[in-house]
Amino acid sequence: MAKLFSALLLLLLLLVVVKAESHPAADGSGNIDCLAECTRRCSKASRHKICMRCCMACCHKCNCVPSGTYGHEDECPCYANMKDSHGKPKCP
Repeated sequence: MAKLFSALLLLLLLLVVVKAESHPAADGSGNIDCLAECTRRCSKASRHKICMRCCMACCHKCNCVPSGTYGHEDECPCYANMKDSHGKPKCP
């Protein structure tokens, strides 16, 4: 019984480690290339400089940028929940 418990505990620990490595942390502890990700995200923006400035700030804080050029904010809740001083979404 003890061997079964130990094996299950080891398997659970391994699963947690694999899961943590597959998703970068949203607290800034992981590293992504914010410049490349924001360049991709803002590639179709009509106001490219403003988009890049906001995206870079959000990326550095959240350590993630949603895929695509618009939407997909469910992929990065931190990014989606940041608001500007007027209560509007800060991140493009």
